[in-house]
Amino acid sequence: LISLCHLFLCLGDCQLHTSCGIQKCTTDFVSFTSHLNAALEDFDLEFCKALRAYSACTYRNSKVCRGNLVYHSAVLGIGDLMAQRNCTKDGPTSSTNAEMTHDPCNYNGHTEAREHQGGEKTPAPTYLFCGLFGDPHLRTFKDHFQTCKVEGAWPLIDNNYLSVQVTNVPVVPGSSATATNKITIIFKSYQDCTEQKVYQAVTDDLPAAFVDGTTSGGDGNTRSLHIVEKVSGKYIEMHARHIGTTVYVRQLGHYLTLAIQMPRELVMAYEESQDLQLCVNGCPSSERIDDSGHLPLPVMSKLLPQGSAAHAHSVYTLETATTKCHEKMLVKDIYFYSCVFDLLTTGDANFTAAAHSALQDVEALHPRKEHWHIFPRSRGGAAGRDSKFFVRLGLMCLILVVFL
Repeated sequence: LISLCHLFLCLGDCQLHTSCGIQKCTTDFVSFTSHLNAALEDFDLEFCKALRAYSACTYRNSKVCRGNLVYHSAVLGIGDLMAQRNCTKDGPTSSTNAEMTHDPCNYNGHTEAREHQGGEKTPAPTYLFCGLFGDPHLRTFKDHFQTCKVEGAWPLIDNNYLSVQVTNVPVVPGSSATATNKITIIFKSYQDCTEQKVYQAVTDDLPAAFVDGTTSGGDGNTRSLHIVEKVSGKYIEMHARHIGTTVYVRQLGHYLTLAIQMPRELVMAYEESQDLQLCVNGCPSSERIDDSGHLPLPVMSKLLPQGSAAHAHSVYTLETATTKCHEKMLVKDIYFYSCVFDLLTTGDANFTAAAHSALQDVEALHPRKEHWHIFPRSRGGAAGRDSKFFVRLGLMCLILVVFL
């Protein structure tokens, strides 16, 4: 759409009379919409406001632009877009006054407000991603991928704006692997945008409301914080406009998964006493199942004594688990290998859906497409994307280490 608008601008330069103001209308529309993120919940609201402002501008120029093809193309395009987005003709519009458009409860507008006040360009905010799924696999804000034990309650995030704590329980007897059965999220009070809001989910109870029964924070007009239920009892999203943060919580099988996108400057806004955050610093070394992404080959006889029940937990073999995971994930990245590991460890096919959904959440929330996929590496540093030997050795080592 923006490319089309730039085409309009070019056409305007070439053939519009100076009395026709369609070029200014189009320039304002591009300005209103260029910063919007289609993944955010308030996108349609802000886009409709910009379309109404665009429409009002074309109406004001209807006489001087009469007979101009670019003008009439813009009018038709506006009508089509308003129909597609279900925009009402009446309603609020975007304003050309930067002071009026600044919304203190919209993080995405903070940069523009600072530029307007200080007159200097500031870098666009950098967003980071963290995710937790399976038994359990952690992707940190630094894009480090770890498999950990972390049994009990652990903080994923704990900064000046947001706290997220997860509780993990053992998955199968005799294994150190755990999975998440409880998530507590605290959105801390922020200026006039929202009071403190607490959300809690446990296995088989994934509510679409905060613990106080409300579904939003802030007044009815701003709704700086709100919950959207995507699948009843299985999948909810939380959108916090005031801190530019989006959180996805899902239940798959008997366990929960979490994915979050948050601005870097807010992620790093924490005190020294808050340094135990799995999303920021990863799992403590004593809680790691993997070893910095590498798995040492232990002595077989020490791991599998006679009568060991290590294989009793899973009905999958390496081949059948690989086939099952490949049905959902075609790329053999770390999510694929995590899926195979979880199937061999638990025998629970729901972990396949958990790994697949975790990758989908990455694609929805991670800002850099080139970093969506993480591939395991050998000790020499070469990527082992398709090495059957490495895959088999790595998976077997993972299984053996879990049953230590």
